[in-house]
Amino acid sequence: MKTAVIFDCEFLCIEGSQRRFWCAAIDPDPVIAQVGAVKLGLEGDYPILDTYKAYVRPIDRHGKRYPLDPYFTNLTGITEQNIEAEGVALKDALSGIESFSEGVRLWSWGKDELNMVAISWYITGIQAPIPADRFDNAVKLLIAAGMPIEDLAKTPSNKLADYYRVEHPPLQGHDALDDALSVSYTLQYLLKSGKLQAEVFDRE
Repeated sequence: MKTAVIFDCEFLCIEGSQRRFWCAAIDPDPVIAQVGAVKLGLEGDYPILDTYKAYVRPIDRHGKRYPLDPYFTNLTGITEQNIEAEGVALKDALSGIESFSEGVRLWSWGKDELNMVAISWYITGIQAPIPADRFDNAVKLLIAAGMPIEDLAKTPSNKLADYYRVEHPPLQGHDALDDALSVSYTLQYLLKSGKLQAEVFDRE
């Protein structure tokens, strides 16, 4: 079955980091602490075939582990206990994503591969395991389905399924897998309703 993979990352921040574009002296580098992905079938009933989730040990540019700020934990639900018990090295998490994706294109709400993944690669000093041409912006898919640009600009990934009133299990905003699921449930709905064609996933 033809598939697409929708992924999302949660990356370090403290209160105000977003407004400052992570440029204040007190801001951590926006390195990944969690990644989630969903494999969506592009044929038949457009099933959700599988999911992937990993906690990532966030490492600073000196090779030391970043502590999690309470603001970040309150925002994402990710705790020090999660990182200590389940956290893996960035290289292993991205190898997991690569294996999970089986070579297909990776879609995110925006450009997570630039804002988070590439920064994390650079900070940790590892070679990029997935080439840039494997990534794409899922916003293109919603534009193809007719979502108004003004609504796209104000709808985060965790609110996308609710925007379309798609019924789904409870999802936690700012959880990487749940945010990827919110996008995936929406794409599934648009494909089933005929508002989005599977061929759009193959366009450059």
